[in-house]
Amino acid sequence: MDSLNDLAFTHAPTGLVVLENRIIRLCNLQFARTFGGAPADFINIPLAHYYPFIEDYRRIGERSLEAMQRTGRYADERIMKRTDGSLFWCRVRGQSVTPDDPFRRGVWSFADLSEERPVVALTQREREIAILTARGMTSKEVGLELGLSYRTIEVYRARLLKKFNARNLAELVAKLSGMPH
Repeated sequence: MDSLNDLAFTHAPTGLVVLENRIIRLCNLQFARTFGGAPADFINIPLAHYYPFIEDYRRIGERSLEAMQRTGRYADERIMKRTDGSLFWCRVRGQSVTPDDPFRRGVWSFADLSEERPVVALTQREREIAILTARGMTSKEVGLELGLSYRTIEVYRARLLKKFNARNLAELVAKLSGMPH
């Protein structure tokens, strides 16, 4: 019979993985269900496969590495991609077990937030503007950050208001508050 540790890992009610240098080395049943497959389907697969854009993988990796170098932990909510290509909101938590090299080995949890937060389809530029807006940046600040005019940012924000069914900027920011940033 499996040890109690194996039993707890395999049947935990949240998705769990052991990552080595951001490559999946072991995952549990719930992780496999969430992402669409059996645990064996994910072994030795780079986590990058489950991000909607490689730029997200790079950016979140940089941010998480900085946090893990300071504290050994990282947490956020982000959009991830299932094996069938569908997107979903995911709560991600990580703990390094190699503090001197945080990505060398860690244990991570992945919780599907689909029922609480449906995905709104955004272009890459809309995502960038949404993320910066959620950080509380003004249209002028967003424009400077992205090398775009204030008016262009306002056009994008109007699209975001419509897509998120928000009446004003404050409501949009509230709806964006869970976006990765």
